[in-house]
Amino acid sequence: MPQDFWASSGFTALDRGPQGLVPTDAWLARFAESPELVPPADAGARERELHRRFRAAPRIPIGRDELAALEDPDARDNWAAFLRFRERVLAHPTLEICYASLFAGGVDIAPVFVDALAQVIVRAALDGTDDAWLARAGELFFRRQRVSTEGGQVLAADAATLEVYAETGGFGAVGRLLREQLPAVKMDVLNHENAPFYWMRDELYSFAIDLAPGREGADALARVLERWVARLVGAAVSIEPLARIDDERWRWHVGLDVDSSAILDALYGGASPAPDELERLVLLFRLTFDDPADARADMAGRPVYLGLGVRPDRTLKLKPQNLLVNLPLARRS
Repeated sequence: MPQDFWASSGFTALDRGPQGLVPTDAWLARFAESPELVPPADAGARERELHRRFRAAPRIPIGRDELAALEDPDARDNWAAFLRFRERVLAHPTLEICYASLFAGGVDIAPVFVDALAQVIVRAALDGTDDAWLARAGELFFRRQRVSTEGGQVLAADAATLEVYAETGGFGAVGRLLREQLPAVKMDVLNHENAPFYWMRDELYSFAIDLAPGREGADALARVLERWVARLVGAAVSIEPLARIDDERWRWHVGLDVDSSAILDALYGGASPAPDELERLVLLFRLTFDDPADARADMAGRPVYLGLGVRPDRTLKLKPQNLLVNLPLARRS
């Protein structure tokens, strides 16, 4: 049966419109509980009063003078960053349109808010699922990962969770590979036996996922990418994990992160990246448009190759916005 998950995204507090997710007072008010906005024990009276007023009426005008009067400089900065985000959200009819607008005219909000938008949009795209692999793959859209590769596995684990459990200990056993390559931590690799427990631990981000081609994780990520493109671009696409690109007519590619973009550019240009750089290109996909008319005329019927790579420190931050701005889409009137 369908599962509820990622309650912290505030998905259930949003309205639904024909163009997507519509922000509500209840959704905006949830940000009052974020660590950046909750007044600490020693907060001043003005900071506490602002927080109280915002919780009661999350669309209240908050002027520069009111921010400048806050006692703590960190509070001033945090509220200013949030208000830029609120202004951007309320200037658009839906969160999807708001998110897309960020990459059309320049990102002017803090990364934490970009990730908050990505999370709730992915949550909407996955609404009604009971597939733990889809939900875990969806975490890549808004959570930094740490990746290990060996023995045919591409294990991605939540970077922040690893940092916490490296110090405090955790639950489950991820196996020798993850323990050797990554900081000491106990974490479960998602499998058919433990998948039902994902829904009880979804906010802990405590499952690793194998993204190697041919494994459930790679296929799940492909399915989530398809839903992301459909929701934000309006084009139906089919995405298939690949072990390598064998295409003499390769014409278009999109990197899903900084490193894969650079590596694919080099390969496409005929260069030979160093073996350690190629090793960091951990996953490839082939994307095809279900309706060739959705692609540019010169790409009709041709595939687009996608890459997923890791940084030299083995971290990965997926950039799902690259599929909004870099796909060869037909111009729509």
